[in-house]
Amino acid sequence: MNYHHTSVLLREVIAELQPRPGGQYIDGTVGGGGHAAAMLEASAPDGRLLGIDCDPAALAAAATRLAPYGARVTLVRGSFREIERLATAAGFVQVQGVVLDLGVSSYQLDTPERGFSFQASAPLDMRLDPDTPVTAADLVNNLSERDLADLIFRYGEERGSRRIARAIVEARQRQPITTTDELSRIIARALGGQRGRIHPATRTFQALRIAVNDELVSLEAALPQIVGLLAAGGRMVIISFHSLEDRIVKNFMRAEAQTGRLRIITRKPVEAGNEEQQANPRSRSAKMRVAERMQA
Repeated sequence: MNYHHTSVLLREVIAELQPRPGGQYIDGTVGGGGHAAAMLEASAPDGRLLGIDCDPAALAAAATRLAPYGARVTLVRGSFREIERLATAAGFVQVQGVVLDLGVSSYQLDTPERGFSFQASAPLDMRLDPDTPVTAADLVNNLSERDLADLIFRYGEERGSRRIARAIVEARQRQPITTTDELSRIIARALGGQRGRIHPATRTFQALRIAVNDELVSLEAALPQIVGLLAAGGRMVIISFHSLEDRIVKNFMRAEAQTGRLRIITRKPVEAGNEEQQANPRSRSAKMRVAERMQA
């Protein structure tokens, strides 16, 4: 399957990041290279970019898309939770901008064998980095009922978490739960079927994905590192897709602004316009926050 992903808020990212010739920029979630290509175009002829991603499929796609920019691009495999170490090793220090586009890509969602979606029968995986050891199936089949309920409530903000956890434990006593559609049916039965606009399994799948990939911990670890990498006047642009991520970013930027290290550029998060939402429905939940590094 060819790697495909539509970069959200692309014009807004470039408008706020303000890439310029000679600058150094980091895309901590390079994906298919959409934001990165726009950053390189805007910083031509000699701006440089470091692209980081933990998914080898994403890096391969980025390498193809960004090949025309030659030596201006450096791509490394890794997690943005180690952004300071990866950037320093690649010679990117005191940079002019850093972008994080959080969550999963369209490619990852639409590739059944990655196990992110309940729309098809697939192994219950959900790993952004396929080399990490813990899958969603491991959590579903091994966590206690209480821990499972807590995970689903905390990361999925699912009010029916206890019913779902109880149903999962009862089902796995008969046989291990190994596929996405099997888990989806268990959740739907536990909640009484389809309710409202979203599928009953949506929040539980989100919670499992966040837990499998340690996403919130990674974000909390990365944000102070990004501030340390920015030169005075450099900007950090963070795009999140659910309230837990956005809350972390908002609170971090506010706290750093109080110390004088950051200046908040976006008092309210930037969201996709109607035209983009119609063209790319997955942009509807995107929220972008921007802050600028002040003089140390």
